[in-house]
Amino acid sequence: MANAQPPSPATPMTCEASWFCCGTAWGPCGGAGGGACGNCNSGSMQCAWPNASQACFDETRPDECGQSLLRWGCGHTFYVGGLCNGANITVSIADCGPHTNYWCGERTCCGNGKCATDRLIDLTPAAFSHVSSLSNGLTAVSVHS
Repeated sequence: MANAQPPSPATPMTCEASWFCCGTAWGPCGGAGGGACGNCNSGSMQCAWPNASQACFDETRPDECGQSLLRWGCGHTFYVGGLCNGANITVSIADCGPHTNYWCGERTCCGNGKCATDRLIDLTPAAFSHVSSLSNGLTAVSVHS
C-alpha cells in the first residue's frame, strides 16, 4: 500500500486525531514552544501534520503505516469532521506531527460504530474540544482540504 497514490485533496480520509499543546499556557496546557511554524497556540484552531516538510516526514514516517500523505506546509487549511459527534471545524497547520509511525494500526471507534485507524493529525486543545472531549485523548475524524 505504500506505493498507492495519495488521496485527492478534496476526498475526505478517515483517521485518528489526538491533541497536543503548543504556544502560551491555555486550558489544560502549560506554556510550550511555537511549533514547527513558530505560531502554534493551544487556544487556536490549529493542527500538526506529519508531512508538513521533508524533515517532518523523516521524523513521523506515515509511509511506515502504509499512508501516502500529500505535503502541506505551514498555514494550509484542513476541514476536519468529528465522526463521533458530527461536528465540523477548520484548522490550519502550525506544527509537525503526530509521530504516525509510533502507532501504526492503532484503531479508535465511536459509540456509533464508526472507526478510524492511524494517527494522521494532531489538533490543538481548542480544535480537539470541538470534535471530542479532551479526556478521550483520541477520536475518529475525517480530514480533507
